[in-house]
Amino acid sequence: MDKDTEAQIRQVEETLAHLTRVTDDLHEVIARQDAEIALLTRRVEMLMRFAAEQQADAEGSIPLADQRPPHW
Repeated sequence: MDKDTEAQIRQVEETLAHLTRVTDDLHEVIARQDAEIALLTRRVEMLMRFAAEQQADAEGSIPLADQRPPHW
């Protein structure tokens, strides 16, 4: 192989190594975000359940889910 071909191969290998690292970094970010989204989803579900229980416990009030929006 001549020097020009070796330089091109070296450049391709460096680019591939860089892209591999970027892909690995993005994979870690996505995995962390997935875990955070799952946690936040569970928390929102708990809060909605708690709010529904609070509304059900309040005597004589209409649950917010059954009330018409103010613009109706």
